[in-house]
Amino acid sequence: MEPGTIDNLSILYQSSDFIVVNKHWDLRIDSKMWYETLTLQSQLKYRFPELADPDTYYGFRFCHQLDFSTSGALCVALNKAAAGSAYKCFKDRLVTKAYLALVRGHVGQSRMTIHYAIGKNTTEGMTHMMCIDGTEGRTHQLRVHCSAIGHPIVGDFTYSHKKDSSPYRMMLHAYYLRIPTGKELIEVCAPDPFVTAMDSNWVPHHVTHRLDETIQELKDQMLQKQEEEESQEAVVGGGAEEALGEAKSPETEEQRARCEQWLAEWALE
Repeated sequence: MEPGTIDNLSILYQSSDFIVVNKHWDLRIDSKMWYETLTLQSQLKYRFPELADPDTYYGFRFCHQLDFSTSGALCVALNKAAAGSAYKCFKDRLVTKAYLALVRGHVGQSRMTIHYAIGKNTTEGMTHMMCIDGTEGRTHQLRVHCSAIGHPIVGDFTYSHKKDSSPYRMMLHAYYLRIPTGKELIEVCAPDPFVTAMDSNWVPHHVTHRLDETIQELKDQMLQKQEEEESQEAVVGGGAEEALGEAKSPETEEQRARCEQWLAEWALE
Protein backbone atom coordinates (compact mmCIF):
# COMPACT_ATOMS: atom_id res chain seq x y z
CA MET A 1 0.00 0.00 0.00
CA GLU A 2 1.51 3.29 -1.09
CA PRO A 3 1.79 6.24 1.32
CA GLY A 4 -1.26 8.48 1.43
CA THR A 5 -1.72 11.53 -0.76
CA ILE A 6 -4.66 13.91 -0.98
CA ASP A 7 -6.09 12.15 -4.02
CA ASN A 8 -5.39 8.43 -3.50
CA LEU A 9 -8.08 7.55 -0.97
CA SER A 10 -9.20 3.92 -1.36
CA ILE A 11 -12.95 3.28 -0.92
CA LEU A 12 -13.97 -0.21 0.23
CA TYR A 13 -17.71 0.37 0.65
CA GLN A 14 -20.16 3.21 0.01
CA SER A 15 -23.87 3.72 0.56
CA SER A 16 -26.14 6.66 1.28
CA ASP A 17 -25.32 6.34 4.98
CA PHE A 18 -21.75 5.03 5.23
CA ILE A 19 -18.34 5.05 3.61
CA VAL A 20 -15.64 2.55 4.57
CA VAL A 21 -12.13 3.54 3.55
CA ASN A 22 -8.81 1.73 3.52
CA LYS A 23 -6.87 4.16 5.70
CA HIS A 24 -3.22 4.67 4.81
CA TRP A 25 -0.49 4.03 7.36
CA ASP A 26 1.08 7.04 9.08
CA LEU A 27 -2.01 9.15 8.48
CA ARG A 28 -4.12 10.80 11.15
CA ILE A 29 -7.88 10.63 11.00
CA ASP A 30 -8.08 14.34 11.77
CA SER A 31 -5.92 17.06 13.25
CA LYS A 32 -6.29 20.50 14.80
CA MET A 33 -2.68 21.35 13.93
CA TRP A 34 -2.48 23.83 11.07
CA TYR A 35 0.64 22.19 9.61
CA GLU A 36 -0.97 18.72 9.33
CA THR A 37 -2.85 19.27 6.10
CA LEU A 38 -2.93 15.64 4.95
CA THR A 39 -5.39 13.67 7.07
CA LEU A 40 -8.19 11.24 6.36
CA GLN A 41 -10.54 14.15 6.94
CA SER A 42 -8.87 16.20 4.20
CA GLN A 43 -8.84 13.21 1.84
CA LEU A 44 -12.58 12.74 2.36
CA LYS A 45 -13.31 16.43 1.81
CA TYR A 46 -11.23 16.39 -1.37
CA ARG A 47 -12.94 13.25 -2.71
CA PHE A 48 -16.48 13.93 -1.47
CA PRO A 49 -16.87 17.70 -0.90
CA GLU A 50 -20.64 17.41 -1.30
CA LEU A 51 -20.88 14.89 1.57
CA ALA A 52 -19.04 16.94 4.19
CA ASP A 53 -21.38 18.01 7.00
CA PRO A 54 -20.82 21.66 7.99
CA ASP A 55 -22.56 21.04 11.32
CA THR A 56 -19.73 18.77 12.52
CA TYR A 57 -16.28 19.90 13.54
CA TYR A 58 -14.43 17.46 11.29
CA GLY A 59 -16.93 17.36 8.43
CA PHE A 60 -17.43 13.61 8.77
CA ARG A 61 -18.55 11.35 11.60
CA PHE A 62 -15.93 8.67 12.23
CA CYS A 63 -17.61 5.61 13.75
CA HIS A 64 -14.41 4.37 15.40
CA GLN A 65 -10.70 5.14 15.32
CA LEU A 66 -7.42 3.70 14.09
CA ASP A 67 -4.00 4.74 15.34
CA PHE A 68 -1.91 7.10 13.22
CA SER A 69 0.43 4.25 12.27
CA THR A 70 -2.27 1.64 11.58
CA SER A 71 -3.72 1.07 8.12
CA GLY A 72 -6.96 -0.59 7.09
CA ALA A 73 -10.76 -0.53 7.25
CA LEU A 74 -12.34 2.52 8.88
CA CYS A 75 -16.07 3.31 8.81
CA VAL A 76 -17.42 6.83 8.35
CA ALA A 77 -21.08 7.75 8.91
CA LEU A 78 -22.65 10.33 6.58
CA ASN A 79 -25.44 11.47 8.89
CA LYS A 80 -26.43 11.53 12.54
CA ALA A 81 -28.89 8.61 12.34
CA ALA A 82 -26.31 6.36 10.66
CA ALA A 83 -23.70 7.31 13.25
CA GLY A 84 -26.15 6.45 16.02
CA SER A 85 -26.90 3.01 14.57
CA ALA A 86 -23.19 2.24 14.22
CA TYR A 87 -22.52 3.47 17.74
CA LYS A 88 -25.18 1.12 19.09
CA CYS A 89 -23.46 -1.83 17.36
CA PHE A 90 -20.15 -0.94 19.00
CA LYS A 91 -21.81 -0.40 22.38
CA ASP A 92 -23.64 -3.74 22.20
CA ARG A 93 -20.45 -5.53 21.06
CA LEU A 94 -21.95 -6.64 17.77
CA VAL A 95 -19.02 -5.41 15.69
CA THR A 96 -16.47 -7.93 14.44
CA LYS A 97 -12.94 -6.74 13.70
CA ALA A 98 -9.81 -8.62 12.67
CA TYR A 99 -6.29 -7.20 12.43
CA LEU A 100 -3.13 -8.45 10.76
CA ALA A 101 0.19 -7.86 12.48
CA LEU A 102 3.82 -8.79 11.93
CA VAL A 103 5.47 -9.23 15.33
CA ARG A 104 9.01 -9.66 16.57
CA GLY A 105 10.27 -13.07 17.64
CA HIS A 106 8.92 -16.56 17.03
CA VAL A 107 5.40 -17.17 18.31
CA GLY A 108 5.20 -20.78 19.49
CA GLN A 109 1.42 -21.11 19.74
CA SER A 110 -0.84 -21.29 16.71
CA ARG A 111 -3.61 -19.62 18.74
CA MET A 112 -3.47 -17.39 21.77
CA THR A 113 -6.00 -15.54 23.93
CA ILE A 114 -4.80 -12.51 25.89
CA HIS A 115 -6.80 -11.33 28.91
CA TYR A 116 -4.62 -8.50 30.20
CA ALA A 117 -6.40 -5.38 31.38
CA ILE A 118 -5.28 -2.06 29.96
CA GLY A 119 -4.78 1.19 31.83
CA LYS A 120 -2.99 4.49 31.48
CA ASN A 121 0.75 4.51 32.10
CA THR A 122 1.46 6.96 34.92
CA THR A 123 5.24 6.64 34.68
CA GLU A 124 6.88 10.05 34.21
CA GLY A 125 7.60 10.67 30.56
CA MET A 126 5.36 7.79 29.42
CA THR A 127 1.88 9.21 29.98
CA HIS A 128 1.18 8.97 26.22
CA MET A 129 1.40 5.17 26.52
CA MET A 130 -0.96 2.54 27.87
CA CYS A 131 0.06 -0.44 30.01
CA ILE A 132 -1.42 -3.78 31.15
CA ASP A 133 -1.97 -2.55 34.72
CA GLY A 134 -5.36 -1.11 35.59
CA THR A 135 -8.83 -1.86 34.32
CA GLU A 136 -9.77 1.03 32.03
CA GLY A 137 -8.68 2.17 28.58
CA ARG A 138 -8.77 0.43 25.18
CA THR A 139 -6.32 2.73 23.37
CA HIS A 140 -3.44 0.87 21.65
CA GLN A 141 -4.96 -2.44 22.83
CA LEU A 142 -3.33 -4.73 20.27
CA ARG A 143 0.01 -2.96 20.50
CA VAL A 144 0.05 -3.17 24.30
CA HIS A 145 -0.94 -6.84 24.37
CA CYS A 146 1.62 -7.89 21.75
CA SER A 147 4.33 -6.06 23.65
CA ALA A 148 3.20 -7.58 26.96
CA ILE A 149 3.62 -11.16 25.70
CA GLY A 150 7.12 -10.40 24.39
CA HIS A 151 6.21 -10.01 20.70
CA PRO A 152 5.96 -6.29 19.94
CA ILE A 153 4.62 -5.32 16.53
CA VAL A 154 7.35 -4.66 13.98
CA GLY A 155 7.85 -0.92 13.54
CA ASP A 156 6.04 0.03 16.75
CA PHE A 157 8.38 2.77 17.92
CA THR A 158 6.34 3.58 21.04
CA TYR A 159 5.95 0.09 22.52
CA SER A 160 9.46 -1.04 21.65
CA HIS A 161 10.71 1.71 23.97
CA LYS A 162 11.85 3.78 20.96
CA LYS A 163 14.12 1.04 19.58
CA ASP A 164 12.17 -0.22 16.55
CA SER A 165 12.62 2.66 14.15
CA SER A 166 14.04 1.01 11.00
CA PRO A 167 10.88 -0.25 9.18
CA TYR A 168 9.09 2.21 6.94
CA ARG A 169 5.84 1.66 8.86
CA MET A 170 4.29 -0.13 11.81
CA MET A 171 3.10 -3.52 10.59
CA LEU A 172 -0.48 -3.42 11.90
CA HIS A 173 -3.46 -3.50 9.54
CA ALA A 174 -7.22 -3.48 10.17
CA TYR A 175 -8.13 -6.25 7.74
CA TYR A 176 -11.78 -7.12 8.40
CA LEU A 177 -14.75 -5.09 9.64
CA ARG A 178 -18.37 -6.17 10.10
CA ILE A 179 -21.03 -3.79 11.47
CA PRO A 180 -24.60 -5.17 11.44
CA THR A 181 -26.56 -1.90 11.57
CA GLY A 182 -30.32 -2.15 11.56
CA LYS A 183 -30.64 -0.72 8.05
CA GLU A 184 -27.71 -2.41 6.34
CA LEU A 185 -24.91 -4.89 6.92
CA ILE A 186 -21.45 -3.40 6.50
CA GLU A 187 -18.87 -6.11 5.81
CA VAL A 188 -15.53 -5.35 4.20
CA CYS A 189 -11.95 -6.58 3.89
CA ALA A 190 -9.08 -4.16 3.38
CA PRO A 191 -6.56 -5.98 1.13
CA ASP A 192 -3.71 -7.66 3.00
CA PRO A 193 -0.64 -5.41 2.52
CA PHE A 194 1.77 -8.06 3.80
CA VAL A 195 1.77 -10.32 0.74
CA THR A 196 4.13 -10.86 -2.18
CA ALA A 197 1.66 -9.32 -4.64
CA MET A 198 1.78 -6.02 -2.74
CA ASP A 199 5.50 -6.11 -1.94
CA SER A 200 7.97 -8.54 -3.51
CA ASN A 201 10.00 -8.57 -0.30
CA TRP A 202 7.23 -10.57 1.43
CA VAL A 203 7.71 -14.32 0.97
CA PRO A 204 5.63 -16.68 3.18
CA HIS A 205 7.53 -19.64 4.63
CA HIS A 206 4.89 -21.42 6.71
CA VAL A 207 1.10 -20.99 6.89
CA THR A 208 -0.54 -21.94 10.20
CA HIS A 209 -4.05 -20.64 9.46
CA ARG A 210 -5.53 -19.53 6.16
CA LEU A 211 -6.83 -15.99 6.45
CA ASP A 212 -10.18 -16.63 4.79
CA GLU A 213 -10.86 -19.61 7.07
CA THR A 214 -10.01 -17.59 10.17
CA ILE A 215 -12.36 -14.77 9.14
CA GLN A 216 -15.13 -17.29 8.50
CA GLU A 217 -14.65 -18.64 12.04
CA LEU A 218 -15.08 -15.12 13.43
CA LYS A 219 -18.24 -14.61 11.37
CA ASP A 220 -19.67 -17.95 12.48
CA GLN A 221 -19.00 -17.12 16.14
CA MET A 222 -20.76 -13.76 15.85
CA LEU A 223 -23.73 -15.22 13.98
CA GLN A 224 -24.08 -17.94 16.61
CA LYS A 225 -24.01 -15.30 19.34
CA GLN A 226 -26.72 -13.29 17.59
CA GLU A 227 -28.90 -16.39 17.10
CA GLU A 228 -28.56 -17.31 20.77
CA GLU A 229 -29.54 -13.80 21.86
CA GLU A 230 -32.54 -13.75 19.51
CA SER A 231 -33.62 -17.18 20.74
CA GLN A 232 -33.36 -16.05 24.34
CA GLU A 233 -35.44 -12.96 23.62
CA ALA A 234 -38.08 -15.09 21.89
CA VAL A 235 -38.33 -17.45 24.87
CA VAL A 236 -38.61 -14.62 27.38
CA GLY A 237 -41.20 -12.75 25.32
CA GLY A 238 -44.11 -10.70 26.64
CA GLY A 239 -43.44 -8.39 29.54
CA ALA A 240 -40.38 -10.24 30.78
CA GLU A 241 -37.89 -8.01 28.98
CA GLU A 242 -37.54 -5.89 32.10
CA ALA A 243 -36.67 -8.94 34.20
CA LEU A 244 -34.11 -10.03 31.63
CA GLY A 245 -32.56 -6.59 31.73
CA GLU A 246 -32.29 -6.76 35.50
CA ALA A 247 -30.58 -10.13 35.26
CA LYS A 248 -27.81 -8.72 33.14
CA SER A 249 -24.92 -6.78 34.63
CA PRO A 250 -26.15 -3.19 35.07
CA GLU A 251 -24.34 -0.43 33.24
CA THR A 252 -22.45 1.76 35.70
CA GLU A 253 -22.81 5.53 35.74
CA GLU A 254 -19.20 5.84 34.62
CA GLN A 255 -19.75 3.51 31.66
CA ARG A 256 -22.89 5.40 30.69
CA ALA A 257 -21.05 8.72 30.89
CA ARG A 258 -18.23 7.43 28.67
CA CYS A 259 -20.74 6.18 26.09
CA GLU A 260 -22.57 9.50 26.09
CA GLN A 261 -19.29 11.37 25.68
CA TRP A 262 -18.27 9.12 22.76
CA LEU A 263 -21.62 9.67 21.06
CA ALA A 264 -21.44 13.42 21.61
CA GLU A 265 -17.99 13.61 20.02
CA TRP A 266 -18.49 11.27 17.06
CA ALA A 267 -22.21 11.04 16.33
CA LEU A 268 -23.90 14.31 17.11
CA GLU A 269 -23.59 17.95 16.10
